Amino acid sequence: MPNPKKKFSKARRSSRRAVYYGRLDAPSMTTCTECGETHQTHRVCPACGTYRGRQIIAARQAAA
Repeated sequence: MPNPKKKFSKARRSSRRAVYYGRLDAPSMTTCTECGETHQTHRVCPACGTYRGRQIIAARQAAA
């Protein structure tokens, strides 16, 4: 396998990586159909514990 002839400088390496890491956005959010809370897409709702209409985990108890 071919190997690089010279070492890449840290600045050159970092500037190449900055293109990708600069584009990262915040995770997309959606509204839960059961309770109306916002949560990440394709994840179990942390408030009610449902995913796509099915109960996956026990609902979080409200501390009063």
